[in-house]
Amino acid sequence: MKKIILVLFFTFTAFTAAMAQRFAYVDSDYILKHVPEYASSQKQLAALSGQWQKEVDARFQEIDRLYKAYQADQVLMTPDMRKRREAEIVDKEKIAKDFQREKFGPDGELAKKSTTLIKPIQDKVSKAVQAVAESDNLDMIFDKNSEVIMLYASPRYDKSADVITKLGLKPGVFAK
Repeated sequence: MKKIILVLFFTFTAFTAAMAQRFAYVDSDYILKHVPEYASSQKQLAALSGQWQKEVDARFQEIDRLYKAYQADQVLMTPDMRKRREAEIVDKEKIAKDFQREKFGPDGELAKKSTTLIKPIQDKVSKAVQAVAESDNLDMIFDKNSEVIMLYASPRYDKSADVITKLGLKPGVFAK
């Protein structure tokens, strides 16, 4: 009998502790749409990415042109000439792939530029979320757009507008 009462006591205690926690969520996409610096950063990154992609495409088009010319001239070449042309094509392809990796790889220039531009904005939003959580005495705030799956979210717990206000911006300019 004591065990049953003890189990019921701990279950009730855990249940009431869970009920005492306060949760809310934010919509990070909605918040970022209100941050002018974010839109500007996205435009800069898109322009840079587009410029580098054109360079990558041009390099691979040149390699394709060299390969087609090699195929057309192959029957007229000596074995030594073939090896030199093949080596030239392979070298150019390696250089093009290295350039592509240098610009677009996980540690590439685009990733570094993105970090440089976006990180301060993320830090600013994070501080605003923390301030909203502290001012509303919340235990947790989830991001509606992250990998946490939220099957239901009551609009009364949406603190996105509060975060936008805390950032010194005006909510409601963009539709969700």
